[in-house]
Amino acid sequence: MKDIWTLKYRPDTMDEILGNRQTIKTLKSLTAFGSLPHLILFGPENSGKMTTATALANELYGAEKDLNFTYFNASDFFEQGKNYLARDPRFYRILGTDDPKKIQKSVISIFKDIVNDYAAVAPMNADYKIICIDSAEALTLDAQHALRRIMEKYSKTCRFILSSKSISKIIAPLRSRGVTLFFSPVSTEDLMPFLKDVAQKEGFAVAEDVLIEIACQTHGNVAASLELLQTCLLETQEIKTDLTVSLIQTYCSLKEEDGVIELYHAATTAKDFMAAREKLDTLLVDDGLTGSEILEKLQKAILSDNCDETKIAARLIQIAECDKNLSSASNERIQLENLISNLE
Repeated sequence: MKDIWTLKYRPDTMDEILGNRQTIKTLKSLTAFGSLPHLILFGPENSGKMTTATALANELYGAEKDLNFTYFNASDFFEQGKNYLARDPRFYRILGTDDPKKIQKSVISIFKDIVNDYAAVAPMNADYKIICIDSAEALTLDAQHALRRIMEKYSKTCRFILSSKSISKIIAPLRSRGVTLFFSPVSTEDLMPFLKDVAQKEGFAVAEDVLIEIACQTHGNVAASLELLQTCLLETQEIKTDLTVSLIQTYCSLKEEDGVIELYHAATTAKDFMAAREKLDTLLVDDGLTGSEILEKLQKAILSDNCDETKIAARLIQIAECDKNLSSASNERIQLENLISNLE
């Protein structure tokens, strides 16, 4: 139980990837011709997009993957900004400092410089290298237009893989330059045998109804399923009991409710924006909730609050307005932060 199962059982090749068989088949066909096009991987959060990109790089480059495959997260660039850039040792030679206060250029200018710099480096023992940009929906319009020009400039020696959960937020000129592949959550039928096999390899026997419940609770998210299975097996091992459906349901319910209630109280009772933002990051990143799911749970927290009806109504209106904004916003985190900073 000491190893983290999400890392231990992460696929190394495309044949090991669960689900999305047609998408993987299409990707194999594209690589079979020897020249990979630019790719846009589109699908819900944690549906296997980045796992597939990494497995593809493993197959193309083998031991030289780190020399020819570069990963960036657009949300790190444009949501955390200079603080993130200064922390990442890869960018020191470009920035010349690890102190965010000493960075004079704008984030968009730095983004252009970094991507251009990596794209300009020749591939090592390969026809082309790959630059993968995750959470591409977080790219600003200027960044997307700059990326389009870089893609054109280095098209002979560099391929770009853009991963996004919102294809509508990728500008048409970028979409037209790549092949779009859709990813969906892994079905219960595919996920259950995998979880059973992992449990057996780790020395556990888990009932079928428990595996079904895990698959349902995690909505086809393989990494979340492994994390939930490992955590609950560890806890039941400590208290010397069997893992049951009710224990899975209780654990998931408490985890979700605790996180959202803490966010709600930090934003309303304590009026501590930094604490509320930290809880929001946990829900978005660690728990993998979407903006809509967080709003739905916040709505339940508001309705169960004992404050006066006028305040409840005002907060529900704010939730509704935020929900409307999420449908057209390019960055849901900004809309959620605006909500928690202004809750009545």
